[in-house]
Amino acid sequence: MFRELYYTFVEFLRTFGALQLFFLRLLSHSPYIIVRRFGLVVHQVHNAGALSLVIIMVCGLFVGGVLGLQGYSNLSKFNAEDAVGAVAALGLIKELGPVITALLFSGRAGTALASEIGLMKATDQLSAMEMMAISPMQRVLVPRFLGGVISMPLLAAVFTVVGLFGAHLVGVTLLGVDAGAFWAQMQNAVEPGDVYEGIIKSTVFGVVASLLAVWEGYNAIPTAEGVGRATTRTVVITAISILILDFMITAISI
Repeated sequence: MFRELYYTFVEFLRTFGALQLFFLRLLSHSPYIIVRRFGLVVHQVHNAGALSLVIIMVCGLFVGGVLGLQGYSNLSKFNAEDAVGAVAALGLIKELGPVITALLFSGRAGTALASEIGLMKATDQLSAMEMMAISPMQRVLVPRFLGGVISMPLLAAVFTVVGLFGAHLVGVTLLGVDAGAFWAQMQNAVEPGDVYEGIIKSTVFGVVASLLAVWEGYNAIPTAEGVGRATTRTVVITAISILILDFMITAISI
């Protein structure tokens, strides 16, 4: 048992170190891609971000509606229904917006990135690029990584705005909370630090989700089963990493 634990720990350290080196390679090629091949990044922002808008907006609307219902139900016991807006805004901006968006992003865009790169490896497209003196790192991996990093904060902002609209729709329109009190309580409760925390979280989650998706796809076993396993690992590892990082960032910001 101890031998298995030892080998598992050593393999984890080896994989973690290789992931860090892979991340540094992505960063080293990023300035060239941004300056010279920014069109590739824009295309990947469309694939990872624009094509995820529907699921982000639908989920944001209903998450905001649930916050409005739960907030009204609990705050009405203390005659504080007007604070529904503040509760919904703080919950969406600091926690639910970045976290749920990152989980949805990994489930929709992350799996697409991992499976796409894994399939390119399985069909020898990456090897063909190398034979033609085209760097797969610059042509395939870096644009997809940057597209995910740029898309994630924007999607989190859309999720938060739509969630606030859902909370307003439920709290003000359906439950009769005063609209002026709803927005006034929200403005008094939300501080610039709360917004900065949400931006930092969404950016960090975007880096992690995009990095893991590209890494798993690039290192997938070039078979149908290997690509499927890489896609599954992308969702599982990204979800665990996001929740751990969310706890760490929240603990630091308090």
